[in-house]
Amino acid sequence: MRNLDLTTLRSFVAVADAGGVTRAAGFLNLTQSAVSMQLKRLEDGLGLALLDRSGRGVALTPAGEQLLKYARRMVDLNDEIYARLTRQDWEGEIVLGVPHDIVYPVIPRIIKRMGRDMPRVRVQLISSYTAELKEQFARGAVDVILTTEADPAEGGEPLLDVPLRWYGAAGGSAWKSRPLRIAFSRRCGFRPVAAAMMEQHDIDWELAVDSESDRIIEVSVTADLAVTPVLEGHAPAHYDLIPRGVLPDLGVQKICLYGSAAKPQILAPVLEMLRAEFRALGTRGTEMAAQ
Repeated sequence: MRNLDLTTLRSFVAVADAGGVTRAAGFLNLTQSAVSMQLKRLEDGLGLALLDRSGRGVALTPAGEQLLKYARRMVDLNDEIYARLTRQDWEGEIVLGVPHDIVYPVIPRIIKRMGRDMPRVRVQLISSYTAELKEQFARGAVDVILTTEADPAEGGEPLLDVPLRWYGAAGGSAWKSRPLRIAFSRRCGFRPVAAAMMEQHDIDWELAVDSESDRIIEVSVTADLAVTPVLEGHAPAHYDLIPRGVLPDLGVQKICLYGSAAKPQILAPVLEMLRAEFRALGTRGTEMAAQ
């Protein structure tokens, strides 16, 4: 009787989900060559080609598509059994704070993984601005926070550098108007950065919206009434990136991680999940920039 190797199935699922061996290696904390060897071992064991490597990226063959649903179920079941039977110390509650503009794509994956690997841990997710999250963290009201800031404060760990870019409505022309109309939330941490660059480059500008609602900001930009600064890759799908050179460069912001020293048994694996996800996100961004 032949048995499938769960390690190779896990690598196969990771490659299918990530869309490439390099990004999957980042998720798995393995080298690219190790993941490639596991995929070859799986293909050799089944006597089937699972990946179509003829194109620029990696695609699944018909056999690979058929295997994927079974492989995902087997890996998930394995992890659920392990978590429920062996990690009795993973029990409690975690309050996770994340700025609204970086919730996607990482946080849904983290929560899903925690539900699978740490079923006795309840996650309370809150979304707010960096300054408010740091205040709550200092009071002990939040266990783990992510922030977007130029540099982390004491105790913060930089995870990823992300360019701050100008965005406007799809096909819009608000970026051409003078005074330039800019939409900021009152508590947006990017507001002083953008304002300083406007002054430095002597660009006439005005506030298009004075609101604490991010939804109102989004509506104003979508209606081509204003432009707004957003972290590259984190803008709504209906925004257009304004080409470089048209407006002043806004530099780079860091996505930073702060974790409490309390609850080490359940916080330590969550912090590692976050580090791994953002490491993989950074690898994917580098690959896309190189294409």
